[in-house]
Amino acid sequence: MKMITRRAIFLWIMCILFVGGLGFMTFSLVTNSDDWVMKPYNRHIYKDGQLVAAGAIKDRDGVVLSETKDGKRVYNENKDIRMSTLHVVGDTRNFISTGVQSKFESELVGYNLFSGVYNINKNGGGNDISLTIDSEVNKVALKALGNKKGTIAVVNYKTGDIVSMVSTPTYDVNNVPSDINKSEEYEGVYINRFFRGLYTPGSTFKVVTSISALENKGDSVYKEKFKCNRVFDVDGIKEDEIICNARHGSISFEEALAKSCNIAFSQIAIELGPEKLANTVEKLGLTSPVKISNNIVTEKGRFYLKPNDADALVGWTGIGQGDTLVCPASMLRLMCAIANDGKAVPFNLVSDIKDAAGKEVGFKQKDDEVQLLSSDVASKMKDLMRNNVKKQYGDSNYKGLSLCAKSGTAQIDDVDEHNTAWFVGFMDDADHPYAFVVVAEKGNSGSKTAGPMANKVLQAVVEQDKK
Repeated sequence: MKMITRRAIFLWIMCILFVGGLGFMTFSLVTNSDDWVMKPYNRHIYKDGQLVAAGAIKDRDGVVLSETKDGKRVYNENKDIRMSTLHVVGDTRNFISTGVQSKFESELVGYNLFSGVYNINKNGGGNDISLTIDSEVNKVALKALGNKKGTIAVVNYKTGDIVSMVSTPTYDVNNVPSDINKSEEYEGVYINRFFRGLYTPGSTFKVVTSISALENKGDSVYKEKFKCNRVFDVDGIKEDEIICNARHGSISFEEALAKSCNIAFSQIAIELGPEKLANTVEKLGLTSPVKISNNIVTEKGRFYLKPNDADALVGWTGIGQGDTLVCPASMLRLMCAIANDGKAVPFNLVSDIKDAAGKEVGFKQKDDEVQLLSSDVASKMKDLMRNNVKKQYGDSNYKGLSLCAKSGTAQIDDVDEHNTAWFVGFMDDADHPYAFVVVAEKGNSGSKTAGPMANKVLQAVVEQDKK
């Protein structure tokens, strides 16, 4: 009898282990099957480590950017389109890890848990992905950047659609340079600088300091006058002196933003203190990643101010010259929020995914709209940034754009030519609701270098809208 009982217990244990193992295998299949299928040794999808069996990637007008032909992955026949959309599309070996061919790999090949790779074998490819990108505008953006490393991106701040996104340096996938992994010219070539770049923000950070002042001091900040004698002796230590770009004399808050007065904004930052500045930075999402079309996550910014930090560091931080680092995608999201009553809509890169029969498959952009700042503060910032263009940058340099903007010249060392040039903002135009960011490494001046780049791209966006 005891023998029978022991056998029964043993059988029950074996059954439990079997069911548990089956459950674990089922769970692993459901959760990890995509990863298993997408391994480079899967000959249904890869050849010599390169993606070959997948659907087409198209721009918003249906222009094919990448597709599979005769068992080979091919790109658009136009070299400028290939180079300007490289970081959006990605390469066949996934060196550009944030490209659509990498981040939407399983959707692109058409794999699913029930049919497996059947559709791939049957159709010679998978699902087609349509993007929000306009390849013609991307060509203009690439040309505008010229030989500068950096990024340009334009987003519809009402819908979140990314209309243009270029990162440089880039290369032609049909003619990969032999020295791509050795030459300084191609340093960081596999990084999408819009998604993963981190830069000292320079005077664009004065937008953040302005928001913090409006939120914590209210309208009283408009009544204040700041005295700028070009040099601000913060603590009696010469190395800590804050230098301005000019001797502005007595200057108001509005004038200080337009003229980008370092003295005024360092004084505002010191008065606010590190905690209030840090709270504003966190609230505005500058230290948080931006999620794009569910699958792509951008780099988080860095902000290091602590409650007991010295006034000199607080002052330098308030003008964007401290240790702060900002991702261009996060700065662009802030511009979208200012333009859109304080609300930042989710960014879209993928508009739809369709199978070989033209039927939409299960892709839905997550609706995670975020209120980054109040409608009142957003309205005031819009007026201030519009004033920047009217009084400082010149509407004549941005004809017909109704531009609201802020430039930034981030000093990297003592050589002006090494400065990182920024230009950020948006069009205050219901028919053309676009926000933009331009970052040009070794660009010297934000307004003189990055500003004209922004103008060329935005004019191209407006022209495309008219077609």
